[in-house]
Amino acid sequence: MNFSRPRRFIGLSIALAVAAFGPSSGHAQGYPVKPLRLIVGFPPGGPTDIVARIVAQKMSAGLGQQVFVDNRAGAAGTVGADAVAKAPGDGYTLLLGTISMLGLAPSTFPNLPYDPRKAFAPVSQLTNAYFVIAANAAAVPGTMKEFIAQAKSSPGKFNFASNGAGNITHIAGEMFNSLVGTKLIHVPYKGTAPAALDVAAGRAHIQFDVLTAFQQHMQAGKIRALAVAAPRRDPQLPDVPTTAEAGLPDFVLSAWFGLVATAGTPDQAVRRLNGEVVKALAAADVRATLAKLGLEPAGGTPEQFAALIARENARWPKIVKAAGLKFE
Repeated sequence: MNFSRPRRFIGLSIALAVAAFGPSSGHAQGYPVKPLRLIVGFPPGGPTDIVARIVAQKMSAGLGQQVFVDNRAGAAGTVGADAVAKAPGDGYTLLLGTISMLGLAPSTFPNLPYDPRKAFAPVSQLTNAYFVIAANAAAVPGTMKEFIAQAKSSPGKFNFASNGAGNITHIAGEMFNSLVGTKLIHVPYKGTAPAALDVAAGRAHIQFDVLTAFQQHMQAGKIRALAVAAPRRDPQLPDVPTTAEAGLPDFVLSAWFGLVATAGTPDQAVRRLNGEVVKALAAADVRATLAKLGLEPAGGTPEQFAALIARENARWPKIVKAAGLKFE
């Protein structure tokens, strides 16, 4: 019998199948085949930048490709987020997302150029951290209760620094004003590091942020913590009362960081990234570093992170409205 024709037919069929499906399948299986860019919406030196570099280092080793950190500061992190939203959905452009740019921004930026629920492919939550109310050590003497008394008796005397108008650190200060009845003046900066620098120098008085934002200034004695906006005391600050202990039981606030890719990124690429993130967050050295920064590793699936983003988008409009804030 002559089998040559069937063999040629089979060979042609395989060739056609590879031509039709090979590139797509090969891309997914071989991902990543080039370096990745991780965009951070704030300047170097702040909490987001520190976490991005910790995670990028571990992911680079796991993926076999370099993950470069690209700082693009502006508009409470939304400049960087918009850059990722407009990037190709191929898994090579990532965003170190925050509660501000993925959860709060739709409530504070009426003309936000992206929809956090549609513009990105969630990969994984990275960290969670409760806020600390910190102050310049010389300009704001006394306890949290004493500061509130001073601020109430002298409206407009004190100000608070934020990472930018519309950022969670801005909303935190306005929530404080609303709950306590103070009139702290808002002073926006282009990120955590410059805000903390001015608080340390005494050009700004108060800052609402996660511990790592001003940890080095606290160690230098320039900034001190007044209260921790958490249900329990922070092991890193055992002598600092919670806001409830300081007379503010309703002021409990946390912030999270997470990793997203551009919408349309292949699911296999998202799963690969998620696996590397979960592995990185489980590493003993990473957990130890995050603990020193006052950050709790989170992790989880893409679906869990997508649900968190959706919950935050539903939560913040009510809070912003209750605080009487209007943004243009």
